[in-house]
Amino acid sequence: MEIIANKDTYRSYLYFWSGQLFSLFGSTVVFFVITWYLTDLTENIMILTIVTLLYFLPQTLSMPFAGVLSDRLNRKIIIAIADLLQAFATFGLILFFLFNIAEIWIIFLFISLRSIFQAFHLPTVNAIIPTMVPKEKLNGINSINFLFTGIIQILAPLVAAFLMIYLTIYQLLWIDVITFVIALALLLLIEIPSVNKISKNEKENSFIEEFKTGFKTLKLTPGLFILLILAMLVYFLLVPFDTLLPYYIRVFHEGQALHYALTLVSFQGGMIVGSLITSFKKEWERKMKTIFLCVIIAMIGYVILSLAPKGTFLIIVIGGIITGFNLPIIFALYQSYVQTTVPADKIGRVTSFDHMSSLLLTPIAIMISGPLANIIGVNILFLNCALLALLVTILIWNFTDIKKVDKYKKDALDTITKNINAPNL
Repeated sequence: MEIIANKDTYRSYLYFWSGQLFSLFGSTVVFFVITWYLTDLTENIMILTIVTLLYFLPQTLSMPFAGVLSDRLNRKIIIAIADLLQAFATFGLILFFLFNIAEIWIIFLFISLRSIFQAFHLPTVNAIIPTMVPKEKLNGINSINFLFTGIIQILAPLVAAFLMIYLTIYQLLWIDVITFVIALALLLLIEIPSVNKISKNEKENSFIEEFKTGFKTLKLTPGLFILLILAMLVYFLLVPFDTLLPYYIRVFHEGQALHYALTLVSFQGGMIVGSLITSFKKEWERKMKTIFLCVIIAMIGYVILSLAPKGTFLIIVIGGIITGFNLPIIFALYQSYVQTTVPADKIGRVTSFDHMSSLLLTPIAIMISGPLANIIGVNILFLNCALLALLVTILIWNFTDIKKVDKYKKDALDTITKNINAPNL
């Protein structure tokens, strides 16, 4: 029986989504505080490299199991348990700071645990969207989600930077626990539809077989595999920026916590504007062309940011705005395409494979970011990565069939979806 999203499920999703925004606020505050604490304490580029590696590697390794479970088990329970374990991990770290025994290795362990819990949280949250949101509202909810996520990721660093003046680190960490309680309360108020399309034979399949089903589904969806390759390569080249931005601001530009927060704010501010445009524009006739064009413009922003002379935070802000503006457009179009072409009972596996593949090269990028920055300079590393990302995007567009996906009509995509759902998949 196919799950049909309606007004009631959409209303329930909005309750759930509101709670997740509170949880995101707490998690963003925690990540900002921990990252800046380690940067200020050590001023060691390798510490940031290890932190980022520990955040991505456990998540990447856990994704295959998480995706299968999100299609097999009760999704509401998975989300609740994942959030609960994250809150317990934060509470444990609070105790370590309270008793002045929070060694760096303990913080590393905390980051690794949260990474594993996020591996189960992310694909499950993404999988419930098409089961609760009507198809005609998918573009809108994806862009609005990006909009409010951007607002929170603007407010959270500013709030964290301000509160760090007055509060101790373990007091700040309580924000994560409090926001989790709010998210859990709203989650318990709603029903999340179960996917009942898995047959008895499928239930008896091994994790490997079910993960293969997700991979086959991904390959049968036009353009999705090429987009995944693009995401892998571009994200690989963005990892140095994600990993070393605190060092870039604190050491290279001799900035303070407020400068770091303002850099993040400029990035998220651009995302908010892009999200507003995406939410108002209901139909995008050439999704793939728009996605690739926005990637190119985002990388130009990355180039501008990397070329900023020492202490010129205005140029960094401009680059951040340009990059951030294009990301919600890319995300909303990609998400809506996946949600309207991949069957609901397989979307957890496809999403987990998508996330895992995007993160597959991340550990390598993290490990080489610090040493390369020490050799050639962090700003030169950023510039080279931005230029390579531009080249990769242009080559994929010109030398693959991705541009043909825009020519598919709705009936063709419906046929493909039926083939994906075929029993012999």
